[in-house]
Amino acid sequence: MAQQYTRKEIREKFVQMLNTRPLSKITVKDLVAECGINRNTFYYYYSDLYAILEEIFQTELQKVIDEYNDTASWEESFLLAAKFALENKKAIYYIYNSMQREELERFLFRSAGSVMTRFVESRSVGIAASKKDKDLIASFYQCALTQTLLQWVSSGMKEEPKAIISRIGVLFDGNIELSLRRSAKLGDTW
Repeated sequence: MAQQYTRKEIREKFVQMLNTRPLSKITVKDLVAECGINRNTFYYYYSDLYAILEEIFQTELQKVIDEYNDTASWEESFLLAAKFALENKKAIYYIYNSMQREELERFLFRSAGSVMTRFVESRSVGIAASKKDKDLIASFYQCALTQTLLQWVSSGMKEEPKAIISRIGVLFDGNIELSLRRSAKLGDTW
């Protein structure tokens, strides 16, 4: 129990620090002082600051998976997946502009993939779409949404992502179901 508390405290303080300064300006010394722990305690749990970052993204991804609701729209689900980014815009911006950009990209890609795969699967009930086509549809939207979010981050996160995602939802409304129905008509020909 104490170990989980300590890990959680380290992660939370790290995110707080990331919301005030770039990743390159955070040191283990600063973090342990902020947490009120010694360096040995830090190194007991983490090999370096990047290991914390990886664990934060893994934890957030697990939340997306656990909180996914089959009755929600993909837009609502995707905004849930982006919740951490929305609540920690400065931290995300600093991570994006650091050497750890790949970790952020991987997190966004996996989150979008989880949401879209489950959404496509829920929409395919009663439609004889092929597995390959369902995977292709989910992958297409996963890539598009990930790139949209990365563009949003790179442009300074000025626009409200809810407006962007809602607009995409309106513009592409019904396309996933339409694609699934087309797959059923084509059959498993490839």
